[in-house]
Amino acid sequence: MKATIQYIETELEGLYPNTEIKGFSRIIFDAVCGWGFSEQVLKKHETISATDFKKIQEIVDRLKNFEPIQYILGETEFYELKIKVNPSVLIPRPETEELVEWVLRSNLPDNCNVLDVGTGSGCIALALKNKLRKANISGMDISDDALEIARINAVDNGLEVNFFLGDILNLYYSDLKKYDVIVSNPPYIREIEKSEMHANVLVYEPGNALFVSDSDPLKFYKAIASFAKRNLNKNGMLFFEINEHLGKEMMNLLNDFGFCDIKIRKDINGKDRMVYCRNGI
Repeated sequence: MKATIQYIETELEGLYPNTEIKGFSRIIFDAVCGWGFSEQVLKKHETISATDFKKIQEIVDRLKNFEPIQYILGETEFYELKIKVNPSVLIPRPETEELVEWVLRSNLPDNCNVLDVGTGSGCIALALKNKLRKANISGMDISDDALEIARINAVDNGLEVNFFLGDILNLYYSDLKKYDVIVSNPPYIREIEKSEMHANVLVYEPGNALFVSDSDPLKFYKAIASFAKRNLNKNGMLFFEINEHLGKEMMNLLNDFGFCDIKIRKDINGKDRMVYCRNGI
């Protein structure tokens, strides 16, 4: 195993930070050999089979092309759940787990109605359902491919969520019921910010779930806020993940729509990444 770790580190040296490479090693041994961290420590002197080493070589070759490890393995972890992912859906981020945590800490009624707009892999909706078993939770997305993955994730995790096709930019307000909570992590990265993105994101993750035009970066937030104003119950709550550079603009937008109790929250890195408001009317 030590020789295989050395192989992984040598092949990926200079392509990724050292801490990330060490993380890759742990993930790879877990995925290929079925060894968790404790077993990896205990078996560090054991020899890897030729079959397993070949699998590891294939993974490393794909990592050298900056393909995300989550797509290579076909799954990731999100808020205590195993979530399948492929290039039709975004890879869930830790910041989105923080958004889920905020929703869960908001004193929701047991049987609340929740809508996740732009559900993708279904990670937000499923994480909420996992903790709110009596809640009625739905996830909407414009992509049939994404919804297929979301439904597979629901089955795999034994969770009942209503996933359905819908375009928030072209949605009739009367088509859907009233909700106690609407949550969304919509596209919010401006074209001018592409240069800040890593190659693995730009090349492999779905651009339509990431990017918005520089001229109208809050397009999806406007559409969701308009929908929420009509389809949230009185005192219903709206949660967003947001662009860290547009917190003030989001506050102004939600204020213009007539929402109250607007709050911005920083993520674990100290960036303005989440916003909450309430439909007081």
